[in-house]
Amino acid sequence: MSQSSRPSAWLAPAPPGVAVEIASRRVTVVELAQSGAGPVVAAYASEPLPAEAVTPALVGSNIANPRLVADALRRAFERAGIRPPKRAALIVPDSIARVSLLTFEQVPAKPGDLDQLIKWQLKKATPFPIEEACVDHVLAHADKGASTFAATVARRDVIAQYEAVTNAVGVHAGIVDLASFNVMNAVIGAGAAAAADWLLVCLAQEATTIAILRGPQLMFYRHRAAMDEEPLSALVHQTAMYHEDRLGGSTFARIWLCGAALAEGGADRARREISERLGVAAEAVDIRPAAGLRDRITAAPDVLDALAAPVGVLLRERTAA
Repeated sequence: MSQSSRPSAWLAPAPPGVAVEIASRRVTVVELAQSGAGPVVAAYASEPLPAEAVTPALVGSNIANPRLVADALRRAFERAGIRPPKRAALIVPDSIARVSLLTFEQVPAKPGDLDQLIKWQLKKATPFPIEEACVDHVLAHADKGASTFAATVARRDVIAQYEAVTNAVGVHAGIVDLASFNVMNAVIGAGAAAAADWLLVCLAQEATTIAILRGPQLMFYRHRAAMDEEPLSALVHQTAMYHEDRLGGSTFARIWLCGAALAEGGADRARREISERLGVAAEAVDIRPAAGLRDRITAAPDVLDALAAPVGVLLRERTAA
């Protein structure tokens, strides 16, 4: 997964200019370039996938036919007019990993000791041997002397299935990260993260992810598979109750929604359910304040949804470089 610490600037590779997202019903490629006015989406394409081509899950087979998905990725590169680069950022579904917010009153001074402490904490609740996992962490927020880390754990062999698709088209996944984390990056990069508490709702075909952020700080993260059959209105209500009871919050400053077209009943119904439940208008995530679009790329709702996570990871890497 994404790296929580980076090498010195002298040794760090140049940030990737291309991102690939493999989702349950589509593959997407995005190229980010620099213009006089700032970053711009220079090229983009999505290719649909059959219903069972990618079945995101924590364990087991996620991609039954890698050749089929790789062929779709090749078509996406061709349609976008992008020559497959040697290295790209890879966005994978939230459902392949487990994210935990871990709070420590004292943080080990040595990074290696912190890594071991986090693995020890995750080991208790991970349904497979931690030795078979990729584990990553990043500081989510700090408060009153305590530090909370967003720790991500995923099976190494599951991640390898997604990397095999990019490898098949000659692209090395130099960065692998979750979709929802990079939708957060897109909102923050667009200057749309309120200083007060804001809510992000990411809808995928197989799951819903809900996060509460305080400015750029992650305060709450919840992921629920679609098979749990909790309606969206119930999920956002429960999250709002947690926000009020545990985080001392009241009304969210803003609510951002990504993937609304995938919700049962469509985007309008999803926005209406959230807005009526929480009393705040739910807005679609829009990367254009952070990265303009070349003239031939239309800003249709489904295009903005597909761009959010890939652009988010590319903006983050540029900022970190």
